[in-house]
Amino acid sequence: MSYVIGVDLGTSGTKTVLFDEIGNVIASHTVEYPLYQEKNGWAEQDPLDWYNATITTIKAVLEKSNIDSKDIKGIGLSGQMHGLVMLDKDYNVLRKSIIWCDQRTGKECEELTEIVGAEKVIEITANPILTGFTASKIRWVMKNEPKIFEKCRYILLPKDYVRLMLTGELATEVSDASGMQLLDVPNRRWSSVMLDALNITEDMLGKVYESPDVTGEVTQKVADITGLKKGTIVVGGAGDNAAAAVGTGVVEDGKAFTTIGTSGVVFAHTSNVTIDTMGRVHTFCCAVPNCWHVMGVTQGAGLSLKWFRDNFCTSEKETAKLMGVDEYYLMDKEAEKISVGADRLLYLPYLMGERTPHLDPNARGMFFGLSAIHGKSHMLRAVLEGVAYSLRDCVEVFREMNINVNNMMACGGGGTSPLWRQMLADLYACPVKTVSSKEGPALGVGILALTGSGIYSSVQEACKTIIRVDKVQSPIEENVPQYEKYYQLYREIYPAIKEQCQKLANL
Repeated sequence: MSYVIGVDLGTSGTKTVLFDEIGNVIASHTVEYPLYQEKNGWAEQDPLDWYNATITTIKAVLEKSNIDSKDIKGIGLSGQMHGLVMLDKDYNVLRKSIIWCDQRTGKECEELTEIVGAEKVIEITANPILTGFTASKIRWVMKNEPKIFEKCRYILLPKDYVRLMLTGELATEVSDASGMQLLDVPNRRWSSVMLDALNITEDMLGKVYESPDVTGEVTQKVADITGLKKGTIVVGGAGDNAAAAVGTGVVEDGKAFTTIGTSGVVFAHTSNVTIDTMGRVHTFCCAVPNCWHVMGVTQGAGLSLKWFRDNFCTSEKETAKLMGVDEYYLMDKEAEKISVGADRLLYLPYLMGERTPHLDPNARGMFFGLSAIHGKSHMLRAVLEGVAYSLRDCVEVFREMNINVNNMMACGGGGTSPLWRQMLADLYACPVKTVSSKEGPALGVGILALTGSGIYSSVQEACKTIIRVDKVQSPIEENVPQYEKYYQLYREIYPAIKEQCQKLANL
């Protein structure tokens, strides 16, 4: 039996999982590390924490499993995207990494957009310049920490710094590089236009590979520390969402997944590069060679339900403790009592502004249609439906781009709710499924390592063997037209109050 290791470098910690060649988990270990927030809106982490966590977790899974290291055929790396790692000529870290959720670079986004041109930026990078992405972070350091910028010889993403430490190779891959806004996404190579705008050169960045490609081998030093065999291959891997797509089998046209975490993501595979010129959804290279994905984001998905729980569901919390069940299970049961449309009550989940399709930080949440007949159960149902409507908004943008979805996976905390999955199935008018494995990104890069090591001939072949469907929620025929009426009304509400949201923000 052959084995691979999937390393998932997240924001709260690094999880490393050892898989066999058909995707079974042999051993798993997680190490957490801190987030540094020196100022409001800032978010940084120490790259050495990521490396140390990777070493510790690899060593731990080897010790737990007693697998002979010669049977480990490869390592895949998944990582939080967009983080800026700056190194000097000797590969020393120059400053803490400014990570994906840092919001300090609003002014730099405006400046880069003006330098390159808004339309040109989207044409090259397939996305508008955003604070979360890497390019604006580089410009911020250039302006605010010029001495550090002068010493900077190499720029890497979080997982690619770990790759450097494991293999000695400066490399990245197309899915993660797509989130830097330095990559020509349609052509899958660094963009001279974007590099010139930042006054950096291509030799400061890693070589760009496809995700299953071999990018390097484990060094003797790392082998001695971890117990790995020297020369074990490390494949390109993927950014976290692209890795999750592989880990749920979303590797062919027509397939997509919906994640309901704090935010909500709808992610669809496409064989053709397709860009939304309005910048409402992200287009990135995906982990399948020569393919892409589009991704819509709704900011307040699971956050809306958590907000409702924390403010209005004290009794459910107390009852859940007594019963020994999850409070969300009881909330589901309460919402199930109410019919489709929550008796003409609609909820807009814009607690944190919105990303897709409105691109408006000033958008705000609301209940629309509240009357004396409505109680807590109606409001709870409306919250669940409002999030589902917002996720349908993402799918509608895909359809405008001629990307049609007929096979939807569900993951994330919200994906465990049968009621929420049913709402999605009814609104998408297609089955919504879950997979038996819960390892997501780690499994995804494990599959990439299995492909890169030659155990499978392609990512698609590996997924057909490894990914197993667990539950299937099919649309309820009579619900589909009912939800369609409510959804079309939902779509009219935000445009009608957009101006008032702006006025509210200015008060």
